Amino acid sequence: MYLNNIIEAIGNTPLVKLNSVTDGIKGTILAKVEYFNPGNSVKDRMAVKMIEDAEKAGLLKPGGTIIEGTSGNTGMGLALAAIARGYKCIFVMSDKQSKEKQDILRAVGAQVVVCPVDVAPEDPRSYYSVAKRLSEETPNSFYPNQYDNMSNTAAHYEGTGPEIWKQTEGTITHLACGVGTGGTICGTAQYLKEQNPAVVAVGLDTYGSVFKKYKETGIFDENEIYPYKTEGIGEDILPKNVNFDLIDLFIKVTDQDAAVMTRRLAKEEGLFVGWSCGSAVHGALEYAREHLKEDDTMVIILPDHGTRYLGKIYNDDWMRAQGWL
Repeated sequence: MYLNNIIEAIGNTPLVKLNSVTDGIKGTILAKVEYFNPGNSVKDRMAVKMIEDAEKAGLLKPGGTIIEGTSGNTGMGLALAAIARGYKCIFVMSDKQSKEKQDILRAVGAQVVVCPVDVAPEDPRSYYSVAKRLSEETPNSFYPNQYDNMSNTAAHYEGTGPEIWKQTEGTITHLACGVGTGGTICGTAQYLKEQNPAVVAVGLDTYGSVFKKYKETGIFDENEIYPYKTEGIGEDILPKNVNFDLIDLFIKVTDQDAAVMTRRLAKEEGLFVGWSCGSAVHGALEYAREHLKEDDTMVIILPDHGTRYLGKIYNDDWMRAQGWL
């Protein structure tokens, strides 16, 4: 048996028990290891779904160009789908994203445009604005807009959620996941809560992001917004894919705690994962210490792979320069 192209390899990622970093915690802690997708991240799932749905709707035509703002992983998923289906890609990213992410996207044939990170979303220089402008200027182009494109959530409702339910044989009691666009946690949580309304969805946020305060108060507080180093989670906007009714609570994790936990996962669990995976595990375990009971099962989604961060958190000199090692 063989696959017809690389995107057929997406999904059915393994669930792996965490054994070392969970010391002293009741219940079973399982990691959904998404770097087993061919683009090494969870974003492969929704990238392909956005393209398939755009093709069906006639928004993406043969020979077209896909233009997207990305922190790297969505771009990779879109690039793989584009290769399989014959499209060109232009990706716009902020200058805080690792050089590895830029190099990987260029390696799979994409054009990469880098924008400053420390500008407001509506600023014409922001990566949101530049991606939108390029899509308006480029003939026969499609702007997926992963933040507001509901195919993002649908991919996880149709794929990630059912996989986790089946893999845990319906015993899952808690889902923990970093929140950026919101598609992963909301699509997965929606499916799991339909099977068992008692499933608790824990969203992991970062300091400098608006999600936690908005969930707790309904206030979009611009004072919450400031630059942070962790890549791939948190936002200074409210994406349509973030359905706050499906996320029971948020926990914020510092850049340092996330980076240190990411290194621990590699060293103690053999999971060579990305930075926001450390955020997810650190925050989830903080919650688990207080709330998990012996017969509970928590699944933590680990979104990407360590190769994206070799120059940063897996570089001892860089870690020392931050004062984190």
